[in-house]
Amino acid sequence: MYLIVGLGNPGREYQRTRHNVGFEALDELIAKYGIGAPQSKFRAMLGKGVIGTEKVIAVKPLTYMNLSGEAVRAVVDYYKIDPETELIVISDDVDLEPGRLRIRKSGSAGGHNGLKSIIQHLGTEKFLRIRIGVGGKKDGWDLADHVLGKIPEEERAVIGEALKKAAEAAACVVTDGADIAMNRYNTKKTKKEKKEKTEAAEKGSSEENGQTEHV
Repeated sequence: MYLIVGLGNPGREYQRTRHNVGFEALDELIAKYGIGAPQSKFRAMLGKGVIGTEKVIAVKPLTYMNLSGEAVRAVVDYYKIDPETELIVISDDVDLEPGRLRIRKSGSAGGHNGLKSIIQHLGTEKFLRIRIGVGGKKDGWDLADHVLGKIPEEERAVIGEALKKAAEAAACVVTDGADIAMNRYNTKKTKKEKKEKTEAAEKGSSEENGQTEHV
């Protein structure tokens, strides 16, 4: 059995925001693979179905982003899920250009409070995550305003394709394994991202920078 979690914030005011692409990708998964209509349980919306030959549970935590781990832990415990082999988490990533996917088997929260909460409540960083690029904030912007802002129309098409790919990637993990999914769906860094990473490294060597976290 696999637990596929899409991260986001409940409520109409958060729909179509950068921070809610995890919810949207889960909606794509539910629609494409015939997952049952989600029902409220464990402070989350749960939908059950089958992908390939594996049972899956699609989960949207309703605890708001910062407390995502509370709902995830409750579902993990109830269904006796092994996070290291049976948990997939889909979230946004401001460090990736809009539409780019990154799949990893483990790792830190990377400044994302939803992932941070899950790591804290599960007591491990070893679970697979699919991160969807939503782009970084503009100079002078507050990060919270950026991630809670609506995705602009000029980015909606590329984000929409990424949501479909993220759903396919999650299904691929279930049917073919993480390594195949990573080889198939991880996208290469663009020249812009490589340049920004180099500039950030150079800046970091000359001054101390605090880590900024998501809302």
